[in-house]
Amino acid sequence: MRPVIVDSAIYRDGRRTKGPDDLSDALAEARATGDAFLWVGLYEPTEAEFSHVSDEFALHRLAVEDALKAHQRPKLEIYDDSLFVVLKPVVYEPESDTVSSGELMLFIGDSFVVTVRHGVGSPLGAVRKRLEAEPNVLKHGPTAVLYAVSDTVVDHYIDVAGELQVDLEELETDVFEPTGGNPARTAARIYTAKRQVLEFRRASVPLAGPMARLAAGSVPFVHEDAMPFFRDVQDHLLRANEQVEGLDRLLSDVLSAHLAQMGVRQNDDMRKISAWAAMAAVPTMLAGIYGMNFDHMPELRWTWSYPAVILLMAVIEVGLYRLFKRRGWM
Repeated sequence: MRPVIVDSAIYRDGRRTKGPDDLSDALAEARATGDAFLWVGLYEPTEAEFSHVSDEFALHRLAVEDALKAHQRPKLEIYDDSLFVVLKPVVYEPESDTVSSGELMLFIGDSFVVTVRHGVGSPLGAVRKRLEAEPNVLKHGPTAVLYAVSDTVVDHYIDVAGELQVDLEELETDVFEPTGGNPARTAARIYTAKRQVLEFRRASVPLAGPMARLAAGSVPFVHEDAMPFFRDVQDHLLRANEQVEGLDRLLSDVLSAHLAQMGVRQNDDMRKISAWAAMAAVPTMLAGIYGMNFDHMPELRWTWSYPAVILLMAVIEVGLYRLFKRRGWM
């Protein structure tokens, strides 16, 4: 069990205290005084490793199954003895311009918090240190942990949305590059950005429902005085969702603009090819007529026939070139 439990501590009056190593004894000590709670953090436990924890805290079987399988949507579920919350933190990787998401599950109950992390995008270590430095917040018990974790996850959504906005501005520059840029590379970047935004939406958009319930109050195991704080988190989440929806629409517009520009460039290429083909057709036609070797042809034996025909070709070619140039075909 030691490698699985990242951290375990009893918090009394907002301050960390040394408690028993046994989870059952630690939970009993936290409940004995009524002003303390036990916070246990686990990282990617297996079913066998998590079974002891779930038995000690009487966690619901369905919630335990979700916590072990991961790949859950953000949600809030209420059981008889605990509250189960799923969050999906996101991380922006600047080296590859990609967004990855982890999973974070919280079990909130009578004098205890159990957190289960999956993936790398779970900021619990920093949250725990921040809360331990703010005993006035931490003394509100498990509700303070739920608020701090939710607030950190949602605030990071806004940071990631800002990074994606920078990537989108670079894409717009590539699309409207006067020289045309690299169409294949630009299209690949657009579709990659669409996938990143989709990954972001899977994490942030479904969280709106649970945050609305927490902001409205009347959720078991959550203190009613925390409603204004969860409303603040909800406001930040709405802003993040608006940003990601805006990014998705802008990416669709950028893709449409890119495809339209590719069509325009193809039409320009076809006009140029057609113009050069038309100019090549004139001398070909004249040479073909005078190459048929008929006995009776106009000016066939005229001394100036050859230079006259060449001059005629040149005049026609110059005329066609100027005509196509004026119309923008060349």
